[in-house]
Amino acid sequence: MARTSAAAATVPPAITPWYLIFALVGLIASSASTVVHYRLLNDPTYTSFCDVNATVSCTEAYSSRFGSFGGVPVALLGVIFFAFLLGLIALCSRSSVAASNLSGYLFAVSTVALAAVLYLAYASFVILQAVCVLCVGTYVAVIGLFLLSGSATRYPMTSLPVRALGDLRLLFRTPSALAAALAFVAMAGATVAWFPGQSVATVSANAAAEGQQSPPVAALTAEQITQFEEYLAQQPRVPLLVPAEGAAVVVVKFNDYQCPPCRQTFMEYKPVFAKWAKQQPGKVKYVTRDYPLERQCNSFVNQDMHASACEAAVAVRLAREKGKAEAMEEWLFANQPSLTPASVKSAVATVAGVTDFDARFASTLELVKTDIAQGSALKVTGTPTFFMNGMRLPGLRAEYFDVAIAWELRRVASGK
Repeated sequence: MARTSAAAATVPPAITPWYLIFALVGLIASSASTVVHYRLLNDPTYTSFCDVNATVSCTEAYSSRFGSFGGVPVALLGVIFFAFLLGLIALCSRSSVAASNLSGYLFAVSTVALAAVLYLAYASFVILQAVCVLCVGTYVAVIGLFLLSGSATRYPMTSLPVRALGDLRLLFRTPSALAAALAFVAMAGATVAWFPGQSVATVSANAAAEGQQSPPVAALTAEQITQFEEYLAQQPRVPLLVPAEGAAVVVVKFNDYQCPPCRQTFMEYKPVFAKWAKQQPGKVKYVTRDYPLERQCNSFVNQDMHASACEAAVAVRLAREKGKAEAMEEWLFANQPSLTPASVKSAVATVAGVTDFDARFASTLELVKTDIAQGSALKVTGTPTFFMNGMRLPGLRAEYFDVAIAWELRRVASGK
């Protein structure tokens, strides 16, 4: 009798509208976040309406390594999640039996979502020290759903899998509901595939891993080029203590070898630099400056985000003396997810023939700290950070980076 009573329990009437409200709030906030992220990926001149200052900034969150998961923007995953919740609420409302299980379903999925948003909130507030207003909207929605569904669930969660199997059988026996579910899955997959993301970087990295030539840089429209060049013309410049050695354009990258976006730009910009080296030899110089996000060598970061970054920076410097810097960089980026101080030490001996890593570590680390001090003076807080002839660049896709070099070459040649 008790089991029958529990199965018949339904969601309190006053709760259901709140489920809809919080799911809609989350969908609206994540949709707005997705639009902003899309604009940032496709237009480097774009400034988000929620970028108030260095602390209150959506761009800071979306452009960081926490802005995507598996190459898919977190904002887009939020849209899919909240759309799924709304679909779940709609489907459960069609059956009294499914409706009695709704709170349990919402509690289960919102528990997983809560873990994700707590991690993202920690990354935003503590690591990035930035507040993303739109992100906060999704946090509120998830927390609201978690608390409401938890208080409204009237049966043991251990019984949820059995309940779910029964509702799935009902779903498969209802053609319209099944069609709606399949359409949602298809649309979610198509949206993820369509969203631009870091496709150029990913393709370049895969090509390099397979020994293939990187793909050519995509072309921009005339309108996009004009708009971007107008943006470049308005940017301030700062002095950089980097010798040009005859180059007209000097590109400086503040880098961390354990930073995923650093790896992406390393791969993505390779064909760009190769193009200009062929077309105008010696006119474009590329310089890497170290900015490891690890307290062992960087006193300007408040926690260790990359535990092998200082060792990696030292390894490349020692490999450079052997003429093996690029090979060492290739190895570090290819093995980025599994780097440890021990693996870096072993690799620099194998790749570059460096046998005195331990003996020279401390003195070489002081040179790394010199780069870090320069980066701090230039207000570098994250990696990668690029400067072109003293002009700080936003995060650029390869095609925009290529246009920036072409524009700077013309500017220097004209003497402006």
